[in-house]
Amino acid sequence: MAKKKPQPAGTPAITALTGAGVAFTTHAYEHDPAHPSYGEEAAEALGVSPEQVFKTLVADVDGALTVAVVPVSGSLDLKALAGAVGGKRAAMADPALAERTTGYVRGGISPLGQRRRLRTVLDASARGHATICVSAGRRGLEVELSPADLAALTGAVIAPVARPA
Repeated sequence: MAKKKPQPAGTPAITALTGAGVAFTTHAYEHDPAHPSYGEEAAEALGVSPEQVFKTLVADVDGALTVAVVPVSGSLDLKALAGAVGGKRAAMADPALAERTTGYVRGGISPLGQRRRLRTVLDASARGHATICVSAGRRGLEVELSPADLAALTGAVIAPVARPA
């Protein structure tokens, strides 16, 4: 039997993945605070397509915080997000509130291991990849896993909520 590659510890997202027993790989890179986009920086550093790296955005849908996981190559369609969870209106959440609620800092918010589990929507484009990368809970650290495992662990609805940038 092959030994499982050791994974870096230290974030609630990695703890959640380890506890769930799903296959995942971590990717660390040197974060550049001057880079204009956390997600694009991750894609460049990992040498993967921006369509395979997903950003975690927190929105307010009819008064309830909701997580949207969309490719860094696109942007979030707020109307589609609201519709995906049966809501009427959506707006981006206050960054400070998103940080307090998830327990992560902006640019490092992971859909996994959040302080308070929020309803989550994973963009349908994720199904087109065997694996996707999402934040592992801090800037400069990504986790790669199957979209099905991410959806299962977060209880995500899968819906088309991204639009091309």
